[in-house]
Amino acid sequence: MTEIVMDMYHFHVWANRTILKRLKEIPREVYTQELTSVFPSVSKVMPHIYITDLCWYRILSGENMSDAMEHAHGLKEQIEALELEELEVKFSELAESYKALLGQLKHLDQTIVVDNPYAGIRDTSYSEIILQTVNHATYHRGNITAMLRQMGYPSVMTEYALYWYSK
Repeated sequence: MTEIVMDMYHFHVWANRTILKRLKEIPREVYTQELTSVFPSVSKVMPHIYITDLCWYRILSGENMSDAMEHAHGLKEQIEALELEELEVKFSELAESYKALLGQLKHLDQTIVVDNPYAGIRDTSYSEIILQTVNHATYHRGNITAMLRQMGYPSVMTEYALYWYSK
């Protein structure tokens, strides 16, 4: 199980890099163009993924969920103001932090108590948190694909099966 969870995290990093590369290829005005969709613009989605990844990282590091959420969401405007190249660096730095932390965790099946202010208290394993992080971002990368297509631009495939062939 640990190997699969770690591979899913590596997929997550690959998929984020892949979509960021595509976003740097489209005109900047498309990235920031407002539209009626899940998010008001594509430029709001990647920062949302980053902020959520950061929140889960802090929870994995032992911080309670409310504090982790408050910290991560306190960075929202700052992260949303970054240029794509700067955001790409933030994602890369956070991925390195995740990899270091995951290397220190002895058992990914170990559970911690997560007190979600919206859903309640739950024992959750480290592996479940990693899979939640990956799944959350996969969902929102799909939002980006739909939004780009809505504006007349193709996206890029970030499916797990394609990741298999990139290794």
